[in-house]
Amino acid sequence: MSDPAAHGADATQSTSGSTAPAIRLTDLRRAFGNVTAVDGVTLDIPAGEFFSMLGPSGSGKTTVLRLIAGFDTPTAGSIELFGKPVQKLAPYDRDVNTVFQDYALFPHLSVRENVEFGLRIRRLARAERRQRALAALERMQLAHLADRKPWELSGGQRQRVALARAIVVDPKVLLLDEPLGALDLKLREQMQVELKQLQRDLGITFIFVTHDQEEALTLSDRVAVFNDGSIQQVDSPQALYDHPRTEFVATFVGTSNVFAPEQAQRYLAHEGTVSVRPEKIRILKPDTTASPGLVGTIEERIFVGSGTRTLVRLADELQLEILEPAGSPERRRGDRVGLAISETDVHSLAASPPKPEEPKATAATNQEEK
Repeated sequence: MSDPAAHGADATQSTSGSTAPAIRLTDLRRAFGNVTAVDGVTLDIPAGEFFSMLGPSGSGKTTVLRLIAGFDTPTAGSIELFGKPVQKLAPYDRDVNTVFQDYALFPHLSVRENVEFGLRIRRLARAERRQRALAALERMQLAHLADRKPWELSGGQRQRVALARAIVVDPKVLLLDEPLGALDLKLREQMQVELKQLQRDLGITFIFVTHDQEEALTLSDRVAVFNDGSIQQVDSPQALYDHPRTEFVATFVGTSNVFAPEQAQRYLAHEGTVSVRPEKIRILKPDTTASPGLVGTIEERIFVGSGTRTLVRLADELQLEILEPAGSPERRRGDRVGLAISETDVHSLAASPPKPEEPKATAATNQEEK
């Protein structure tokens, strides 16, 4: 079960005032037979926030998004939008809209007709539909392509059409299910900037599902890290990176060196499991190490552009990764080195919730689990 206390003040911050959060999930659960996809998720998302749900495949994040959208029904728990219970409402009766990874555009309709589709369902007059659709396309810099068919567009253009179609109905909450996953790296980075700017311009709540840690950290005001159907931590991107609370968060959000309790005691004089980020470890001469016993042999050096990843093996076979900045002294495989770690860079980790003993999801439930 996801413990609300694990979220810290951030998870309940919006409840202190009189304004209801955009989204409130309370002890939300979803099971598919013997498979528990969502296990007791409790979460508040304030209005106007760019909020990401981050986790590996099968962690439950997409299932939560589908429950908010109304595409699925929770086994237990409640969903509120701006203080109104909605778990029994149809998707079209909720003030939300969804953008999918595969765009879900109608190939036989023009770009403008695709954007107008939601307005047609709402029975708006033709003139108003056209005006609002063209305004949405103008916002996405696509007005000149209004009469094209989706198959005539690039991947980035199709994604912008999907966004225009989602925002044209003025949703209070926009749900985005891995919308950039099908784009190449350069276009994905460009779309990240555009998405962040769009959210600021619209001022509405964005809930973004992704398995990409860098994407979540780049875009979000706050991030919920999911694993095995529950939330491990909710925090700002900076706090997630600098102060991970569990071993899963420490190793999934960026890279961390994890010291088991006996190793933490031996090398760092710390109790329990701890983590240290690679860029926080300094390489010294073996006889000047600041930490007793932190002496090892360089096994590998890998150039990564902004610096060099150096892998050092200690006497007890613990391998540490160090990220050395550009311009660091030249070193070679086989060199003996000492390591220094500051007390302030060591973070104590709580145990992650145990992985449930249950069957794997079948093909029928895989669509829920991204």
